[in-house]
Amino acid sequence: MKGIMIQGTASDVGKSLLTTAICRLFANEGWRVAPFKSQNMSNNSYVTIHGEEIGRAQGIQAEAARTEASVWMNPILLKPRSDQQSEIILFGKSLETMSGRGYPNQFYEKGIEVIHSSLEYLEQHYDVLVIEGAGSPVEINLKSRDLVNMKVAEMADVPVVLVSDIDRGGIFASIIGTLELLTPEERKRVRGLIINKFRGDMNLFKDGIKWLEENTGVPVLGVIPYIEHHGIDAEDSLSLPNQIPRYQNREIDLVVLHLPYVSNYSDIEPFAFEPDVSIRWVRHGDEFGNPDAVIIPGTKSTINDLDYLKSVDIDRQVKDFAHKGGFLIGICGGYQMLGEHIIDEAGSDTGVIGKKVEGLDLISGQTVFHPVKDTNRVKGSILSRNKRGQLLVEGYEIHLGITTHPESEQSFIQLENGRTEGYCNEDGTIIGTYFHHLFHNDDWRNEWLNLIRKSKGLTLRAPIYAGHLKEERFDSLAERLKENLDWTLLKEISFESEG
Repeated sequence: MKGIMIQGTASDVGKSLLTTAICRLFANEGWRVAPFKSQNMSNNSYVTIHGEEIGRAQGIQAEAARTEASVWMNPILLKPRSDQQSEIILFGKSLETMSGRGYPNQFYEKGIEVIHSSLEYLEQHYDVLVIEGAGSPVEINLKSRDLVNMKVAEMADVPVVLVSDIDRGGIFASIIGTLELLTPEERKRVRGLIINKFRGDMNLFKDGIKWLEENTGVPVLGVIPYIEHHGIDAEDSLSLPNQIPRYQNREIDLVVLHLPYVSNYSDIEPFAFEPDVSIRWVRHGDEFGNPDAVIIPGTKSTINDLDYLKSVDIDRQVKDFAHKGGFLIGICGGYQMLGEHIIDEAGSDTGVIGKKVEGLDLISGQTVFHPVKDTNRVKGSILSRNKRGQLLVEGYEIHLGITTHPESEQSFIQLENGRTEGYCNEDGTIIGTYFHHLFHNDDWRNEWLNLIRKSKGLTLRAPIYAGHLKEERFDSLAERLKENLDWTLLKEISFESEG
């Protein structure tokens, strides 16, 4: 199989971003390239054209590769719903919820079978695979049941490039330690090193490169500079500080609640392109301040995260903010929190059948959790009473709960299938919706921001079409990588197993 596997010395060393850039570089040369991550653990997901759920990183990597994202690119997705349990998404559909202890013992053989079938499919339909690992390949307590690192490299029979993050320090120890903990056969697969997130003068690291090559026998393929605010969707919440810049002292102060089980936080990323908007991720009540707008994002565990907001006094501040006419939007789980009650009828949110909790009571209605998840790509038009007009929007839904309101309440979106969705009060200050990627609709995002600007006496602005910049961001990232990477050697390594 032609391909390469990108592994790392730790989590958040930049594997996903480098995989994205490599996919674009191969695509730019005319190769049919596919990303692959056998098992992903993330609450930031992506809905395929067929309404199936995969890791968001693989969906974005497919876009960079100029191909349609599919479940074959991420057949196993684990979505943490507590410290002990994760929902298992198999080939895009929810299978069951397992404990961290039970999963490797009960699912390993099935996982191997799933990975085999996925690799066979991708090999038949693509020229090159760019495979991403997870965390570190030498977590000794996990290696015997590995479904995502060296076992996958062996199954695909591809060479490995090891990536390390120099910004966090300890890079020499992390690389040497990782290589030493590999078996001799695994060690042979490592054909290159990449030093990522470098700051400063690269000439000052020449001695470091020489030392690594002499002491490992592995070539350093490149030293990649620290790329801030690259605009490529993140995979996990470790990347949030770098993915979404927290500009200070801008005209609009936007607070996003940093929930413990926050999901699909890529919903917020388009605000980074707005020159008058600062984004503040808030965890505790004493950080709330006096924002102009508040967003409650999606969550993998609505009730647990609502309990968290109550425990840190943010629930009271959000209610006070809304009652004073502040602009508040709840997305998916955040929408569910806005209602009067949440009932876990099936136990699918908390594991406790029939559990009922009080919501924020900012809108009429309640949410009931059922056992079957609703996952769809959706399109529709905005409904409102505040003369914002009929704006077309598109996005996707991923939710277990069903939220109902009295018939007298105003819906937010008219969907293409005739169904109405969400809630919007008369003046547009309180909105709840299951519509993920709502803010990626540039015209609507601008309309909402202009309502806030008008309320503050600020100058109204024309839309910024951040969505149109995606291809430019992919190409810019790829070129930045190519400038600092021995691309010719990496391709040679990728094609070693050909034939």
